[in-house]
Amino acid sequence: MNYVSTRGSAPVLPFDEVLLAGLARDGGLYVPESWPRFKKAEIAEMRSLTYGELAHRVMAPFVGDAIPDDDLGELIAETYDGFTHPATAPLKQLDTDFWVTELFHGPTLAFKDYALQLVGRLFEYVLRRRGQHVTILGATSGDTGSAAIAACRDKSAIEIFILHPKDRVSEVQRRQMTTVDSANVHNIAIEGTFDDCQDLVKALFNDSAFRDRHALSAVNSINWARIMAQIVYYFRAALALGAPDRRFGFAVPTGNFGNVFAGYAAHRMGLPIDRLVIGSNANDILTRYLETGRMSTAAVTPTYSPSMDIQISSNFERLLFEVWGRDGDAVGRVLHEFRKAGSVDFGQTRWHKIRALFEGVRVDDDATLAAIRRFHEETGELFDPHSAIGAEAGRQRHDLSGEVMVTLATAHPAKFPDAVEKATGIRPALPPALSDLYDRPERCDVLANDQAALAGFIDARLSERTAA
Repeated sequence: MNYVSTRGSAPVLPFDEVLLAGLARDGGLYVPESWPRFKKAEIAEMRSLTYGELAHRVMAPFVGDAIPDDDLGELIAETYDGFTHPATAPLKQLDTDFWVTELFHGPTLAFKDYALQLVGRLFEYVLRRRGQHVTILGATSGDTGSAAIAACRDKSAIEIFILHPKDRVSEVQRRQMTTVDSANVHNIAIEGTFDDCQDLVKALFNDSAFRDRHALSAVNSINWARIMAQIVYYFRAALALGAPDRRFGFAVPTGNFGNVFAGYAAHRMGLPIDRLVIGSNANDILTRYLETGRMSTAAVTPTYSPSMDIQISSNFERLLFEVWGRDGDAVGRVLHEFRKAGSVDFGQTRWHKIRALFEGVRVDDDATLAAIRRFHEETGELFDPHSAIGAEAGRQRHDLSGEVMVTLATAHPAKFPDAVEKATGIRPALPPALSDLYDRPERCDVLANDQAALAGFIDARLSERTAA
């Protein structure tokens, strides 16, 4: 399996090169050269597999011969053996043909663990074979940072720098990053928004001299391996609920579009998904686009669901590449126009193609609290604010026409205790492994939203690490 860039001019690469590259050299995102597709009978045969076995079956076509199949199987088995629930991604029923799959049973209590715990092992495996080192640079709106740090801490071939927007993540999210006492982990709070953090990361990746000097790589959702691993839980939920003989909709709380794009990938691979419902908070650029056909940025509004406080959804570029007939030049031009003007019309034909599969639902802060309260009272399920937005979006779009609706619970409620307590009067406790989180010392540097300052900081920190 080879990979091409959404901008069309970067080299075609195999999986292991894409893993280490993260962002393509032309500024685009890597996608498979072609989509592997399972027949209906092949999907039916997957019903009896464990989560690890299913992950191996789903991901093997994307890896190809870049990693020997037996080694890939071992890496996957090691990854999911460490999750705390025997089902790995358990399902709970909310209503008739309406289910939630809990994706917070990994080490940092968020769905990012399902990909990043594997991605960390893949990095270590490939780097060890090559005798190489990399510097991972990533931006987080909350959960990616802690999951990436947990996956990469203490790995001798990796230095990891994670940017988060200062004072715009929850205290639990921040502490899960800043209390990790590992010399190869570097936390940076940027005085700005998540979009500012993301722009800084992309700018340094596009600085070829800096990128090459430090062998930059990425583990956030611009890295294809993240998307690949997230496809698995769509298959897992659908298979448990009757696929391939039933049709499905998935409701996904969405910020950077990576999680829901994994659902699109599952759809392309043959899973019977008819609808992908995007749950947005007040930062509703995707819902507004689906309603109007025009994508326009606005100021970022802080909300109870900070991981979704985003205006520029990076992974939407992957979908544009598909609906543009894989014309990378055209995608690059229109995204340049969007960045320059802050608003763009991708065309009616493409809008209708996207709307054939995607729907958007806006859930503001008041509605988020109401949803947390309602679902707890009616089902006993305690949702964090992000998961509540996805669940409310799924509830609104669930039509009982024979389609099974599944919503994704993307974080443990204890990661956002203030909002959960405000909604229900219940303050969710952290699991025992994190019970002393508030007592652990923090390590973090604060920087201005400035590319030169960030580059200088990374240069200096890596020079110190080399000297040591």
